[in-house]
This record gives sequence, C-alpha cells and structure tokens, in this order.
Amino acid sequence: MVPYGNPEDIGVIQLAWLGDSVWELHQRLKYVHFPLKSKELHLSVVNEVKAKSQSECLSQSEHLLNVNEMDLIRRARNKTKRFPKSSDPTIYSRATGFETLIGWLFLKDPRRLSILFEYLEKI
Repeated sequence: MVPYGNPEDIGVIQLAWLGDSVWELHQRLKYVHFPLKSKELHLSVVNEVKAKSQSECLSQSEHLLNVNEMDLIRRARNKTKRFPKSSDPTIYSRATGFETLIGWLFLKDPRRLSILFEYLEKI
C-alpha cells in the first residue's frame, strides 16, 4: 500500500491524517484479541488514539528519534493552527507531530515504525 507519487511530496498535515489512521489500525489490531463487546472495544481504542494519549506516546519515545524525525515533528507542530476548543493547543500540536511521524514512517521506513510500535507496547 503506497500513495501515488513521491512520499516526499506529501504535506505534513496529510502525513498526520495518514498517521492517525495507521495508529488507530495498530490499536485495533492490539485490542482485537480482547474478549470485549463492540462498544468496549471502541472505547478502548478511542482512549488510545485521543490527542492526550498520542502526545504521551511522543513524550515516551522522543529519546529514540533522530534529528530528521524530530524536525518532521517540529514542522507538523508549527503547521497546526486549528484545534478543538476542548483541547490543549500544546497537546494537540504534539499529537499532530506524533501522527505525522507515524504517517512518514509508514511510507518511508516500515521497519522503524514496527520498532517504535514495539517499544511503545512495552512501556
């Protein structure tokens, strides 16, 4: 699964949009083995994909990231101008940075993405 064209031509907001869906799919794959009702599965995944949880994942993994990855996150955070009224702008922009990183790694370095996911599952 790859997009049409060159991944370097994809904007950070589009990468965040893609990364959000990759992160949600990752969480759904994690919870699919839990013997829960549909509503409980949904609420469990929603808790993992909300901005606060994504911002926390970024905090827990920043020490693993290289300069290019940190720059990508910075660009995404700087691009985030709108956010929900109920959200803290800092948390929301960090979550956008995390989603952008996930989208980028999904397209450019799936192995590194897998390592990051494994790390986050252990903590």
